Amino acid sequence: MITEDIDWTRLSGGYRVLYDPRNALGRLESGEDIQAAWKELWSELYHQGDVGDASYAAVPHLVRIHESSGTADWNTYALIAAIEHARHNGRNPQLSESLRQAYEAAWLQLVEMGLRNLKTATDASLVASIIGVVAMGKNLPSIGYFAVMLTEDERAEILENHR
Repeated sequence: MITEDIDWTRLSGGYRVLYDPRNALGRLESGEDIQAAWKELWSELYHQGDVGDASYAAVPHLVRIHESSGTADWNTYALIAAIEHARHNGRNPQLSESLRQAYEAAWLQLVEMGLRNLKTATDASLVASIIGVVAMGKNLPSIGYFAVMLTEDERAEILENHR
């Protein structure tokens, strides 16, 4: 259930305009038009490295929905890792004190879920996203970025250039 202790109508997303993610989160939670919900969340919560307070507020709900679904989805790991990376890039709003506790608790929970999901994960996008989240959660943001934000071809090219 999406909490009402936040004034969702006053939050902005990655485009720096007001964005209320509750409808998309609700569709994700109900299993209704999941692909469209993910497309909207990716577009609105993370835009070319930009995030907003709606992005931070959505993280605990994304983790909760992921946990209750019983299915590991690379989108959850990758989007949350992208939001976390963007949070530290210097051009995005700081995490407000009112969102901090829930956001940080969700991150701890996501890392634990990732460690469990990694045992059986076989899809390359899921594996890379989980590794990225675990790395970020263990305070290794560069490794996390490489795992989540770069393709295998891009990672291989970087390695080749450093031999």
